[in-house]
Order: sequence, then structure tokens, then C-alpha cells
Amino acid sequence: MISLEHISKWYDVGGRPSFVLKDINLDVREGEFLSIMGPSGSGKSTLLNIIGTLDKPNEGRYTFAGHDVFGLKEKQRHELYKKNVGFIFQAYHLIDELTVYENIETPLLYQDVKSSERKAIVADLLDRFGIVGKKDLFPHQLSGGQQQLVGIVRAIVARPRLLLADEPTGNLSSQQGEEIMQLFRRLNEEDGVTIIQVTHSERNAAWGGRIVHLLDGRVSAISQPQSQPV
Repeated sequence: MISLEHISKWYDVGGRPSFVLKDINLDVREGEFLSIMGPSGSGKSTLLNIIGTLDKPNEGRYTFAGHDVFGLKEKQRHELYKKNVGFIFQAYHLIDELTVYENIETPLLYQDVKSSERKAIVADLLDRFGIVGKKDLFPHQLSGGQQQLVGIVRAIVARPRLLLADEPTGNLSSQQGEEIMQLFRRLNEEDGVTIIQVTHSERNAAWGGRIVHLLDGRVSAISQPQSQPV
């Protein structure tokens, strides 16, 4: 599904390149649950942003579902992202002025989904994830865990093939974090969604089938968790 070949990202500092990522090679299979770990400054979020087309590498090739992503025109790249990728942020990024229902509905508006179909899709997800009673509330009226759950539902409302999560439990309690990770597992195993998460937590990383370890912008190791949480 995803192939990264010799991906490098750097910034010009005093006329010399300062590398954030250096010669990253990585393949991700469709239906996989992958965790990316590493210390602060190792390039985790930059790598995730490149996979999500929110950032561009200086060098290398990125292939998604047979498409040379950065060989596409910007409009084509945006369409590819819009139809295939959902993004979950640590800071939720819900729209304060919109209700839970309206936040979840927003991606469907950008895809020109008919009103009746939008209502059916959103109603189904509100019911599935047990937040029907929250649909008319605004983000500031929700707990952190509830806001992150709404962020996840919004990310999957357009049925993406790939879900990207940047420290999705970073602002949550341990119990809320466990609930979010269990939800990821359901999405991965039951719906077949490919998931790539960036995390500092070894326990969260263990929910994935493979763990990519970054150090100083390079892949230092790829491992499998010794055991997965239940």
C-alpha cells in the first residue's frame, strides 16, 4: 500500500543541510497496524506528515496505492489524500464553533456527499461509538477523551483506507488512552483500516503488529511487540 524509498528531509542552516529524516526506506502493507517510536526530535511527526502529504521530502520517492505521490499535481495529490487518508492529532483540532455532529459531518461536505447520505453516515457513527447524546454539544463541553473520540470519528467518517495518528493519547488519562487504543484495534481488525501511529508509549506501540524505531532521523530498528495488550 505504502512504499517509502530513500526519503530525506532537511532544512538549510547556515548554508548546510540539517537533516530531520535521512534515507528512510519503509513498506507498509494494506491492513497493517504500524507504530513509530523514537525520542523527541527523531523525526516521527515529520515522517507521519510526509505519509499524510502534509509535508514534502527534499529527496526520495513515496508511492501510495500505486501512485507516485509527489509526482502528482497538487490538486491530484489533495484528491488522493481526501479520498484515502484520515488524520488524528494529539491536540484534537476540533472546530470550536461547530457541534459534535457538525464536526463529524465536515469531511463529507468537502466530498460533496448528498445531505440524506451525510445524515445516515453520521447517525450510524454516532450510534456505533455511543455518542448520540453528545451530538449537539460543542467541543468545550466535552472531556479530553470525548474530544479525541469525536476527532477519531471525524477522521473515519469518509471511510479512509489509511488512518494516521500523531500521539493520539498524549493528552488523555491512562484509562482513556486504553479505550482509544482498543478502538484502533477494532477499526483495524473489523474494518480493515490501515493504521500508522506515532507514540512515545511502549505500551501503545505494542498494540501495533510492527514497531519502527527512529533515531536521529533514521530507522534504527524494526521490531515486533513481544506481546500485545488485551
